[in-house]
Amino acid sequence: QVQLVESGGGLVQPGGSLRLSCAASGFTFSIYAMSWYRQAPGKERELVAVISSAGGNTHYADSVKGRFTISRDNAKNMVYLQMNSLKPEDTAVYYCNVRRSNGQVYWGRGTQVTVSS
Repeated sequence: QVQLVESGGGLVQPGGSLRLSCAASGFTFSIYAMSWYRQAPGKERELVAVISSAGGNTHYADSVKGRFTISRDNAKNMVYLQMNSLKPEDTAVYYCNVRRSNGQVYWGRGTQVTVSS
């Protein structure tokens, strides 16, 4: 079965960095675009970044452009989110996501990122 397991979250001071990881299994990872979403308390889940199946194309939310970088390693079935210059408003639970060709959408359980001094 499809599994997405996020890791790497934690507490960081404003201006700091974190690298999130998502381990994928149960599907042919290399043929699917992968996404990171986040959900802050009291807010709707929002798209943060998307990366194409081969990694050549990426898309970012305006709020994270220039600070976050999405990448993937198809040999390891991993997708990453490097987050730099973190701000308090980046505080959220971050989720890994894949939409398969049958239309089914899968989510991980999320990893908490807290940006606070």
